[in-house]
Amino acid sequence: MQPKIRTLHGDTVIDKYSGLRDRDDPATIAFLEAENRRTAEALKPLEPLQQRLYGEMLARIQETDSTPPFPMGAFEYYTCTEQGKQYPILCRRWPDEVILDCNELASGHDYFSLAFSHVSPDGNILAWAIDTDGSEVYTLRFKDLRTGQLLPDVVPNVYYSADWAADSRTFLYTTLDHIKRPHRLWRKHLGEEPVLVFEEPDERFNVSIHRSRSGEYLLLGVDSHSTTEFRWCRASEPEGEFTLIAPRRHGVEYYVEHQGDSFWIRTNENARNFKLMRVREGVWDEVIPHRDDVALEDMAGFKDHLVLIERDRGLRRLRIQGAETHCVEFEEPAYTVWFENNEVYETPKLRFLYTSLVTPNSVYEYDMNTRERRLLKRMPVLGGYDPAQYASERIFAGKVPISLVYRKGIERKGTLLYGYGAYGIATDPTFSSERISLLDRGLAFAIAHIRGSGDMGRTWYEDGKLMAKKHTFEDFIACAELMTQPLAIYGRSAGGLLMGAVTNMRPDLFRCVVAGVPFVDVINTMLDPTLPLTVTEYDEWGNPNEKEAYDYIRSYAPYENIEAKPYPNILATAGLNDPRVPYWEPAKWIARLRECNTSGSEILLKTEMGAGHGGPSGRYEKLRERALEYSFILRHTIPLVDLLKDRVP
Repeated sequence: MQPKIRTLHGDTVIDKYSGLRDRDDPATIAFLEAENRRTAEALKPLEPLQQRLYGEMLARIQETDSTPPFPMGAFEYYTCTEQGKQYPILCRRWPDEVILDCNELASGHDYFSLAFSHVSPDGNILAWAIDTDGSEVYTLRFKDLRTGQLLPDVVPNVYYSADWAADSRTFLYTTLDHIKRPHRLWRKHLGEEPVLVFEEPDERFNVSIHRSRSGEYLLLGVDSHSTTEFRWCRASEPEGEFTLIAPRRHGVEYYVEHQGDSFWIRTNENARNFKLMRVREGVWDEVIPHRDDVALEDMAGFKDHLVLIERDRGLRRLRIQGAETHCVEFEEPAYTVWFENNEVYETPKLRFLYTSLVTPNSVYEYDMNTRERRLLKRMPVLGGYDPAQYASERIFAGKVPISLVYRKGIERKGTLLYGYGAYGIATDPTFSSERISLLDRGLAFAIAHIRGSGDMGRTWYEDGKLMAKKHTFEDFIACAELMTQPLAIYGRSAGGLLMGAVTNMRPDLFRCVVAGVPFVDVINTMLDPTLPLTVTEYDEWGNPNEKEAYDYIRSYAPYENIEAKPYPNILATAGLNDPRVPYWEPAKWIARLRECNTSGSEILLKTEMGAGHGGPSGRYEKLRERALEYSFILRHTIPLVDLLKDRVP
């Protein structure tokens, strides 16, 4: 394997494992397959525990189930699952009918992903897009729901964003460029060739499209990690020109919702936590000013109400603006809430999903006039789950919140600490029936709400990105120091970068590390503009072609900072077709860790040879993957004598 020498800004680095980037080299595939065999052999003694964990997790799931139906047009739509089938089935009533069986579409493929499914406003045509290798490059198809027949229109290379115009024959969608960036918007009339509507040449920006909740407007978005721009056209006139709402200005984000005679604008212009503006006849009026302690995160327009999701002291809340303004209250110390399927504009009924570390996902219908709340469905957890047997707390490491859950009445034998901390994405406390298998064995589970995330508002995010990125790692270590030992840590993608960085900084603090598709080769990836995401993410990590950014990233990049010392037990995962974190990042990281590690710890890599960033796609395969990860965690946290007995309450 030929090493690569990089010299930049006076710094020379020899990358011994750079050859792993060449997936066409038989030696690369041979390396990954050998690593998979090594991992399988190392974890073979854990197979009985894996099987037991898988059996427990599966036994808690109601395998044949359905979601609460939601109204849209003349029908009610719902999703169901059937015992033994990996993927969901999309249905509607009345009468009950299957509109898309993902199990049939996945037949013959090791991997399957549905990007979207959109029914035309008249209910007659279904548009959907699928990927069968994990590359996140989707193929668009159409189906006539009146006859059940597939239409001949097939469009390759589409992405997640798409929607119908009001005429039910015009579909708008985005396609990808050479670096898998959604850069073009197309308009397609069924049975005709598509027409290019818009193209964004700046590689920092992505293109998106959606129809407003009112159904009146198509909203064309252009966004980077720090800047947005929107245009509108009437959904009833899809061949019309898109009108610019406000031109892009670096560092200014704004998001658009329509209601009645107004556009509502959520913007961070001179408002780091966002403020709310109302635009009528070209006049911008401030409705909710910026607040230092409350972040404005989302909004949904109804005929007589505007619903906002705000984050106050790290917790989300619903703010209802109508004839009177009020907030929907929740009682648990750590929880989260988000919008559910709200496809009817002229209604006082809001649907939202509520969950916490102890409360299973619960769909509610809320009357915004009477303030009555009705539980439509709570996710069933079979096997006698009793939330009263578990405790949820919110504690702090300095100013950093930690959400914690554990089983009452049994000895605390260790902790699994989760972290992400990037892109301003919040890691809210949600329920997991799988996690019960850890809690019942005496492990606590905790979420570190670190800087770089949006967990405490926009300022929290901005204080953990670019030249402040190390705050993310410092916060996580501060949280880890409060946890019951032995300590396992877990993170994926950018959270995998976190795992690599803190493991270099404090390897003594962790008994084991699980890093899913970890972004660990930061310098080399951010120096390669031909890779997906690189140019768009200069606003998140910095551009290492600039010396100041290079020196800073170089000082924490996990792969670059491995050195000869004792490392904890590490399990990394990768996807051969991953477009977000290329497989070679975890592969190189593991190879170098094993070379430098001075302890007898396990350093393992497991690569999915037919999947992408999300790992296995089927629900049963995902459970098996989780059972494998949990068995690795338990091996290195629970005392051996207890693990051999494997007694759970």
